[in-house]
Amino acid sequence: MSKINSLVVYDAGALLAAERGDDRIRSFHRRCLLHGGSPCVPAPVLTQAWRGGGRQVGLSRLLKGCTVLPTDEDLARRAGALLGLSGTADAVDAIVVATAVKLEAMVVTSDPQDLYKIGDATSVSLKLIVL
Repeated sequence: MSKINSLVVYDAGALLAAERGDDRIRSFHRRCLLHGGSPCVPAPVLTQAWRGGGRQVGLSRLLKGCTVLPTDEDLARRAGALLGLSGTADAVDAIVVATAVKLEAMVVTSDPQDLYKIGDATSVSLKLIVL
């Protein structure tokens, strides 16, 4: 993992994979941190995945190595514009894509279909890592 690609955005599928104890996300996350990566989670993604309680130990561990990013007005407007351009309706997916575009980051996901559709509405090539 090069420094250029060290920024990664986790979507809800990645967080839920961590919660399930999926070795693919745990391994990716470890390698990312080991190589100086900066994994981040948009706050609405955390909202989508978090339910609290002791069953989310894997997710809690993953989050210790992540930065949770707030969604400000500019990012919300970008995400809304992407929804309009892509003809999709999942605001959280649009926030993931808008965050990745803004940060020039890769997205880690387990469900790439909607992200690809939203990504096609941007002027940049969205890089996805599919678990």
